[in-house]
Amino acid sequence: MRTEDRKAAVSAYKEREVESGIYAVRCKASGEVWVGSASDLSKIQNRLWFTLRQGTNTHRSLQSTWNAHGAEAFSFEIVERLEAEEIGYVRDRMMKERLIHWAEQLRAVRI
Repeated sequence: MRTEDRKAAVSAYKEREVESGIYAVRCKASGEVWVGSASDLSKIQNRLWFTLRQGTNTHRSLQSTWNAHGAEAFSFEIVERLEAEEIGYVRDRMMKERLIHWAEQLRAVRI
């Protein structure tokens, strides 16, 4: 890769729109649901699936259900995208409130 191309790719990555929000992980076999929040929704599924495949996910109920039913039984969905906030603590507070809301709404375990 040429230097100019590399610089352009790095610049484009840094300037991309990052969406934060709430996501849900569902196990079709058991009917269990887990919800979580992420500051970058585009990356969270890959991170979760990687830790689950490695057996290193810190949420024991999620990891044990994954181990019992396998990857095929799981689905990932974004349940809410939050509007971009310029001030980080406002975004964090809002994400925490929305996570509690969705956990109650879906009768889910928070992760």
